[in-house]
Amino acid sequence: MAIFVHPTAVIDEGAILGEGTKVWHFCHVSAGAVLGERCNLGQNVFVANGVTLGNNVKIQNNVSVYEGVVCEDDVFLGPSMVFTNILIPRSAIVRKGQYTETIVRKGASIGANATIVCGHEIGAFAMIGAGAVVTKNVKPFALMIGNPAKQAGWVSEYGHRLQFNEQQEAVCPESGQRYTITNEQVQRIA
Repeated sequence: MAIFVHPTAVIDEGAILGEGTKVWHFCHVSAGAVLGERCNLGQNVFVANGVTLGNNVKIQNNVSVYEGVVCEDDVFLGPSMVFTNILIPRSAIVRKGQYTETIVRKGASIGANATIVCGHEIGAFAMIGAGAVVTKNVKPFALMIGNPAKQAGWVSEYGHRLQFNEQQEAVCPESGQRYTITNEQVQRIA
């Protein structure tokens, strides 16, 4: 699988791009960034030094992934969503040594124009709604909406809302995968 880099993109020496990765118009991937296999960076994406992207990460247009962010495999970052990496930013005070890590776990999706305040973990297969502002950790399979983001339910690995029955089980309508919920923790069982 060949790597594709559009002629207008800038890939700094020392950046690592995995096989099958595509980098489109006006992107910038900094030295020290590590992108896995089959990643796709839409137009005008910036990936900072020290960022790690797993395999099959899809980043839509106009997203900046700053130092301190880690995205595991199969993460989706919607158009113009935002990561921060400093809790108390000030132009006149240099705090580059105080970047706070944000981890986006496997299969999570972050909607268009959402903001992820640094220092939090987005759980596996979580769904962050468009425009949401995440200010705390997000559980795996959680659906988060609003500002500040609040949990509005649970989703399957395919992104469908889960409806739990009296036995605390739910089925994804698309995949047929089965889930259970115990103590506010969702787990796939089949």
